[in-house]
Amino acid sequence: MAEYGIKSLRQIQMSRESAIRTPTTDYTVWRGTGTLQDQRVVVFPDEDVGIFGGTDRQYVPQKMGELVMEDTPATYEQIGHIFDAGLYEATPVADGGGSGYVRTYTMPQASTDIKQSTDLQTYGFKGGDNVDVEYAKGSFVRSFSLSGNSGEAVNVTATWETCEVASDTDGFETATTPSVEEILFSKAELYIDDSTDTIGTTQIDGAFISMDLSVTTGWKSIFSADGSLEYSGLKQVMPEIMLNVTFEHTAAGVVAEKAAWRAGTSRLIRIQAEGSALETSGSYDYNTLIFDLAGKWESFEAIGDEDGDDIVTGTFRCRYNSDAAKFFEAVLVNEVDAL
Repeated sequence: MAEYGIKSLRQIQMSRESAIRTPTTDYTVWRGTGTLQDQRVVVFPDEDVGIFGGTDRQYVPQKMGELVMEDTPATYEQIGHIFDAGLYEATPVADGGGSGYVRTYTMPQASTDIKQSTDLQTYGFKGGDNVDVEYAKGSFVRSFSLSGNSGEAVNVTATWETCEVASDTDGFETATTPSVEEILFSKAELYIDDSTDTIGTTQIDGAFISMDLSVTTGWKSIFSADGSLEYSGLKQVMPEIMLNVTFEHTAAGVVAEKAAWRAGTSRLIRIQAEGSALETSGSYDYNTLIFDLAGKWESFEAIGDEDGDDIVTGTFRCRYNSDAAKFFEAVLVNEVDAL
């Protein structure tokens, strides 16, 4: 009898590479859903050979793949994988006498701090089920997004580009399934300040009801003639970071920020979420995720309603601001010393 694939037996296993396309055997399980897809290019060339149906001649000039991590609750313990593979590998810094480790991701602002491919942490992946396991290496994050609504977890999705996808006859590794804590949107706080003020000073109380942060990382693969059908290297071009915020229709939130939008005034936005208490306090007392963004509002939608409640959504484009010398930064605090 044929063996059938079972959804509940699927896995996504991931391993940090020692160098780009240099896999290791130290795997962990991604606590979410997603699929690995072979995206090799297959070409059937045109030819005039007198055969009505055409021939089965074909060739493969390029090999690559894609892993889409589908919407799943983001966790303090695993979101760092996406940041390390989409921004750059951050060094975990022990939080003084506390038990937390702090990872800081500051997006480059000038030619002097542009990241190189050696700054990026690439990954090997195994994906599949009880019938077949596929493998890909040299994986990096092209884009990711985090979204949240009141009363829910913050969800994350990420699109990874990989090298060739191939069947792995060795199957899945014996991999750890880490303990995780979900990032809850209701524990998040929104701060908005003038570009000449200190970011994270003015909290928008009682009005922050949803968000959608989308990051196109700027990392892209380079294909050149060097003896391989896989990418030759990676480089980072200009990233694009957008934030949609839905507010309760309040004077301190929407009305004030609409005025800043109409005046073309630069703003500093901080979104901070805290989780459970760390075993030992240092500079941070809790598992923490912080996003700092500089830029300007691009648009505001007309007043909408949610069950009779007036709401407004604004779109914020993240861009460098010279007053604050800021563009985009993420800070992650957890008790994981090595991802």
